[in-house]
Amino acid sequence: MTLLAVHKDDWLTSTLIASSLNINPVLVRKEISNLKKGDLIESKEGKNGGIRLLKDPNIIYLSDIFILAKGNDHVLSLSNNTPNPKCRVGKKINDRLKVVLKNIDQSINESLKKQTLESFKNQF
Repeated sequence: MTLLAVHKDDWLTSTLIASSLNINPVLVRKEISNLKKGDLIESKEGKNGGIRLLKDPNIIYLSDIFILAKGNDHVLSLSNNTPNPKCRVGKKINDRLKVVLKNIDQSINESLKKQTLESFKNQF
């Protein structure tokens, strides 16, 4: 999103974005899908196609991006193993940790609500 904000009038390809992040373009395309569903970006197919911001970076908050990228997951996650239901701690640990994880997500979101994509972009 920062790269799109820097080049807000240009159509950028997932390959170009992936090269900036040094990751596989497939991973970029997955996030592009989430950001399109959230109406933050638009795409155009073809020779001169790519993606670009749909909204002004002054009205996109980092929290908007965070929520779309995170989806229904928590920033941190529970262990994949099933705790012992006969254990005093094990039988309640996941319920208690879910509250902690929700609070962490909310704290991050509140912090990100204070900064626009434009102000973040201007740090580069």
